[in-house]
Amino acid sequence: MSEHYRQVRAIQPAPDSDTRIRQAGPGGLKGVIAVLSVLVLVFAGVGYLTVGRLGNEVASAGNLSLGGGQGMKKAPDGATDILLVGSDSRTDAQGNPLSQEELASLNAGVEEGEHNTDTIMVIRVPNDGSSATAVSIPRDTYVKDDELGNMKINGVFAAHAAERRSELEAEGADEQRIAREELAAGREGLVTTVAELTGIEVDHYAEIGLLGFVLLTDAVGGVDVCLNEPVQDEFSGADFPAGRQTLDGVEALKFVRQRHGLPRGDLDRVTRQQAFMASMVQKLLSAGTLTNPGRLNDLRGAVERSVVIDEDWDVMSFAAQLSNLAGGNVTFTTIPVTSLDGVGDYGESIVTVDPDQVRGFMDDLLGAEEEEGQPEDGGDQPSGEPAAAASDAELHVLNAGSVSGLAGSVGGWLEEHGYNVAEVSNALEGIYTESQVVTGDADSEAAKAVAEELGGLPVTVNEGLDADTLVVVTHDDYAGPQGEQMAEAPSGDGSVGEPGADFGTEPEASPEIDAGGDGPRCVN
Repeated sequence: MSEHYRQVRAIQPAPDSDTRIRQAGPGGLKGVIAVLSVLVLVFAGVGYLTVGRLGNEVASAGNLSLGGGQGMKKAPDGATDILLVGSDSRTDAQGNPLSQEELASLNAGVEEGEHNTDTIMVIRVPNDGSSATAVSIPRDTYVKDDELGNMKINGVFAAHAAERRSELEAEGADEQRIAREELAAGREGLVTTVAELTGIEVDHYAEIGLLGFVLLTDAVGGVDVCLNEPVQDEFSGADFPAGRQTLDGVEALKFVRQRHGLPRGDLDRVTRQQAFMASMVQKLLSAGTLTNPGRLNDLRGAVERSVVIDEDWDVMSFAAQLSNLAGGNVTFTTIPVTSLDGVGDYGESIVTVDPDQVRGFMDDLLGAEEEEGQPEDGGDQPSGEPAAAASDAELHVLNAGSVSGLAGSVGGWLEEHGYNVAEVSNALEGIYTESQVVTGDADSEAAKAVAEELGGLPVTVNEGLDADTLVVVTHDDYAGPQGEQMAEAPSGDGSVGEPGADFGTEPEASPEIDAGGDGPRCVN
């Protein structure tokens, strides 16, 4: 833990906790699933043009309340965002039941319940098309659903689907209508929840079933992985030696399912899945995959049987616009979390998050790109350089008010202007009653400069801070840059659930993995 961080926590002491981190809860989707569909569609899409366009055989979903960003058209929030959902459905994308042979090959066992969505990711593509980042949302992330209350995010789809089914059964609707509308309700509920958690506007939706993971892996000729140590797990069926190896679809499903024996439970499983996906993208972008008609036909067949996309998405156009994206600019990461062993409203084990931190994290993926509609005469446009007096200051931005996401938005604005933002977090309740800049020196020119940049905030003193550390506090009275936009935006109620043991310093985030390099990343 850095000395600066200790000093900031002296202003905002963390609550004590003796709880030890536990493994994430039972269950889990049988693989990474969701992202593979869009990765294939996006990065192999141009290749499809050589064998014919994807046509009416690709299933589509409507009535999802999407933003509708298309390709490189400027999205209002600075990026085109694709929600990727992995379903454990025992049917294909067309609704046909999987054969007994297919079910047996999956080695997935019997899964209770309907519409489990344990793989949830967002691919964020900035308006300039310079990169693509796949961001995982852990399955046990505890969120507030405005209609149905607090729950794990992997249960949102099923809860909304069940609610709609109950309503239609009470009306005496036929089963065909019920099946159609419960799926639509589940999808729309999940889109809304993800948008509120991350602060993004979901522009497109993709969903893939259990079989799709195997089909897509086999369609590219298998995927290379690397293990630091040999593994043998009876629950997932994973039994692999250490070192580099090529897995077919069934083997890959076992590889990405394993969570037992991993120090961070599902977070480490997510890291393993991301390493797999990065390797798959590398395979797709390599010579020999997109120029092989046989591979392309296999990919197309896998997508047509496995993938559901929103009905307004011109995937081929989007893929063509991203055709020059290099592997090193395709990255995989995870939202920051505040604990792995939190407790939900009914005593269930949960992953807790701070929505301000999640939204700030998503904003940071856009870098310093200027958003459409900003004034040309300066205004809130990033200058790229901080005030000279504050160029060496380390800023900790805390939200002490009720406007969810305000600290993340202000922190992002400061970073765009070249300031060194070390932390974005929530202030402990009752510590601050107004917006301010806290410094260890009443005569600090750096504090005065930052306060002026943020609309003339008052400067207060805490002698426990050193000369290079400043704390920016935002409260409901904040009227500086980004204040008006956040005041107009819908506000959530912040974190939900009871956090467990935190990670000691800043929120935990998995390492960033990219699709460049000479081979797969070795994982545990």
